[in-house]
Amino acid sequence: MDIWILATLAAAFFQTLRFMLQKVLSTSQLSAVGATAARFFYSMPVIWVLVAGYLLASDTTIPKIEPQFWGAAAFGGLTQILATICVVALFKSRNFAVGMTFKKTEVLQTVFVSAVLLGELVSFYGFVAILVGGLGVLLVSDQKSLNGTWRSRIFHRASGLGVLSGFLFALSGVSYRAASLGVVAEDPFSRAAVTLLCVITWQSVVMFLWLRWRDPLQLGALWAARKSAGLVGLTSLAGSYMWFVAFTSQNAAYVNAVGQIELIFSIMASRLVFREKITAREMWGIITITASVLALILLAG
Repeated sequence: MDIWILATLAAAFFQTLRFMLQKVLSTSQLSAVGATAARFFYSMPVIWVLVAGYLLASDTTIPKIEPQFWGAAAFGGLTQILATICVVALFKSRNFAVGMTFKKTEVLQTVFVSAVLLGELVSFYGFVAILVGGLGVLLVSDQKSLNGTWRSRIFHRASGLGVLSGFLFALSGVSYRAASLGVVAEDPFSRAAVTLLCVITWQSVVMFLWLRWRDPLQLGALWAARKSAGLVGLTSLAGSYMWFVAFTSQNAAYVNAVGQIELIFSIMASRLVFREKITAREMWGIITITASVLALILLAG
């Protein structure tokens, strides 16, 4: 089995674990912003030690970094922060599996982001697949338990956070791809590690300054929750590194296709760990979005 496939499967698994831990933290000890900061604060020291150890053990010099790397890495880091906050906040409104499905609309939205930023268009059949995905989002979004019109049941805080998180993750993914190509190294593991180190360091600084300014009590809460928050950092680091390895080794379309297994992991977590009920409508929405994403990737690829 190719290394990028194994890396993608591992990334999806670790990312699901990380979001599970963040869901618990955001509903008990930390705010959505605090739970987001945990992944950066507790993974930054580890990535520095690992990269330094790797360079020393392999007698490898630090790869050359092209100028365009810094802007792409900084923008990708900021959009990922905002996207993660949206997902963690979404977990307070909907169950875990539905929240993860909303996040996965990033694959559909990447088509539009790529068209605007890179000028890449999809075929007619690809556009049809996007429309099918939109139907799936409507199925997941519709909350009949809410009083009011059909429009008020569809366009609510949870659906807004979910779609926004997908858009921000799409921007982040495109930016990270551009950043990794700015690291001059043949070894995909080295390129992924250097990119990840720079991004996580930048994100940690941004989150620290923001919390110090806006919510300093969360810094103390993060330390108090260090056991759980530390696991968030470790699972985040493992997942992020595997994503970077996959994206530096293979076309993003194929990586995203295999990455849809994250939806299966999230359904298992929702039912087995959080004991959450998934309605028939939500399940059909999850199936529809998954089918449309896979169809879109196959058509576009």
